[in-house]
Amino acid sequence: MAINTTVTEFILLGLSQNPRMQTILFLIFLVIYITTWLGNLTIITIVIFILHFHTPMYFLLANLAVIDISDSTVTAIKMLRDLSSHTNTISYNWCIAQIFLIHFTGGAVVFLLAVMAVDRYIAIYKPLQYLLIMHQGTCIGLVAGAWLGGFAHSIVQVALILQLPFCGPNLLDNFYCDVPQLIKLACTDTYITELLMVSNSGFLLTLVFLALLVSYSVILIKIRKHVTEGKHKALSTCAAQIIVMSLKFVPGMYVYDRPFRVFPGDKIVAMCYTLITPMLNPMIFTLRNREMKDTIKKLIRKMMSFTIKESK
Repeated sequence: MAINTTVTEFILLGLSQNPRMQTILFLIFLVIYITTWLGNLTIITIVIFILHFHTPMYFLLANLAVIDISDSTVTAIKMLRDLSSHTNTISYNWCIAQIFLIHFTGGAVVFLLAVMAVDRYIAIYKPLQYLLIMHQGTCIGLVAGAWLGGFAHSIVQVALILQLPFCGPNLLDNFYCDVPQLIKLACTDTYITELLMVSNSGFLLTLVFLALLVSYSVILIKIRKHVTEGKHKALSTCAAQIIVMSLKFVPGMYVYDRPFRVFPGDKIVAMCYTLITPMLNPMIFTLRNREMKDTIKKLIRKMMSFTIKESK
């Protein structure tokens, strides 16, 4: 616990204080969480067990699915528990741990999306050298780098929070612990700390987002000028990555790109990038990828055929 901190737990106001509404929200978010697991686990399973998908692009996609499951779990488990039991407290230590995990997985997603953009750039600009550059060792190193980048980002966030004293009040207007709401409860001047955190989160997000926009613009120009057999596939893949990138970056920039003022819409925005986006990512990549769609259809047909045979 931080020095001079007397608060031992925080009260999360959540999305609603109405018990009936909490039950409805529990069912909605349980479905969202299960869907997140099913969609991302499907991608991971296909990439692992089907030889055709043993390529750098799908390796990175499977790792994105792993991060999406982790990212969703960090917030969903606690929220579902609170909604089902109608309790809303979290200890100081668990609050700090949740902040660490949220920024760890969130930072890893940011860096992995950058890696995926680099992968597409090399595939389109250097197609003959693609497999030589993006070999297994390179892919593993880039994914490890994304996780390490997320870890470094998260450590900085937590280190700054631990320097702040908390002596009351302890009401957090959110459904999970995060920096913008928590920092306002510190019983000291936090202006400098807020600027440091904005530069570590908001500035980082904006910088990477702009760099990715430029890189995807260059890629799309290249695709447009050179009509090839794989043009449609390349467009679909890039479009899917741009959509996923926007779903993650735009809400994140809204929350972290300003000295921390809490707005009524913050919880809705936070819900989008912590719970909704991890659920949508596998759907977006699947719907825009013919190979993945065809494989899933074949697996479903095989499973149905096996079930019918077993029932007989």
